[in-house]
Amino acid sequence: MKEKTDTDIRQTRLAVLKGARRIVVKAGSAVLTAEEGLNREIIENLSAELSRFKREQFDIVLVSSGAIASGLKKIGLLLPPRSIPEKQAVAAVGQSSLILAYEEAFDRYGEKVAQILLTREDLSSRRRYLNARNTIFTLLNWGIIPIINENDTVAVEEIKFGDNDMLAALIASLVEADLLICLTDIDALYDSDPRVNPGARRLSLVENITGQIEKMASGIPGSMGRGGMLSKVKAAKMVSSQGIPTIIANGKVPYILEKIFAGEDYGTLFQPHGQRMTSRKYWIAFTLNPKGILVVDDGAKKAITVNGKSLLPSGITEIKGNFDVGAPIHCVDQTGTAFAAGLVNYASAEIEKIKGHKTQEIAVILGHKDYDEVIHRDNLVILPQS
Repeated sequence: MKEKTDTDIRQTRLAVLKGARRIVVKAGSAVLTAEEGLNREIIENLSAELSRFKREQFDIVLVSSGAIASGLKKIGLLLPPRSIPEKQAVAAVGQSSLILAYEEAFDRYGEKVAQILLTREDLSSRRRYLNARNTIFTLLNWGIIPIINENDTVAVEEIKFGDNDMLAALIASLVEADLLICLTDIDALYDSDPRVNPGARRLSLVENITGQIEKMASGIPGSMGRGGMLSKVKAAKMVSSQGIPTIIANGKVPYILEKIFAGEDYGTLFQPHGQRMTSRKYWIAFTLNPKGILVVDDGAKKAITVNGKSLLPSGITEIKGNFDVGAPIHCVDQTGTAFAAGLVNYASAEIEKIKGHKTQEIAVILGHKDYDEVIHRDNLVILPQS
């Protein structure tokens, strides 16, 4: 394949950006905080840029980290807290400072903001997911910029997103964004960590997120946030299945958003790849935490991945976990690789009894048959593979 020239890359960037009117911008802790606490200059510059874009009729949604880092500085703690109550208390102290800083900065440009704090549990409930979606759309219709953060004050490990890169990816799908921009303290994705390897090569354009790309990212940790470069690449991979491009760039570069939209070669652009999922299937694939695992044979995997079929009991060889009807699960193949996610029609105890059997035997074994399929294809999603 012919290597793309600088002109090719610029044209690709401009083509991607031309149709982007609804943008999700994620600002990381490393960008927003400094030794003295919140980096007011960065918040001011980011607010100014986003306000200009909004005046040009862009829909802007901001996903902002920084509550815990801000709280640490505000309280005067020298070391990050270890216990969950301490982390939650620090987040509570920092979140108020964070949203106040944004409110004051945006107000100088005549813009109003709204604070939205979410946990994974909020988005795992379909009703609450849709409520959050409707709230954000209402704010956008009113000309108010939503500022979204994980609700660290109440979140525990079971309901945490893990990092705000994951949250930003979920929000990008929820609001049907045209573009996700992740602002960090590193210029872009490199083939190795540029902080330790001066010869590291920047990747300006990534057309397909392969295992090799993920391996590159795994060697580049974050300086303050939880995610690091790998979580940003995984976020890009997630939204790629929604037809949403992602740009990872350095949020400390002055006027970085304007430079990106001018087609200048900043950061790394990840192009969308694969067929677009429906919003509901994206919700199943990425928002829900799996409650169990169904191991399937090669025939069932082929029927699902190649032929778009439902999962029948005859193709199941093993069940892992205890779960109820409607629970989210992952389907794994004989090598242990997860290849699909779905919502089950039967509880784990029932699936244990009917696994390996034909559909017509379900009623005899269970004494009832509510469905022919263990997972109907409408509730089954093929997961992106590296």
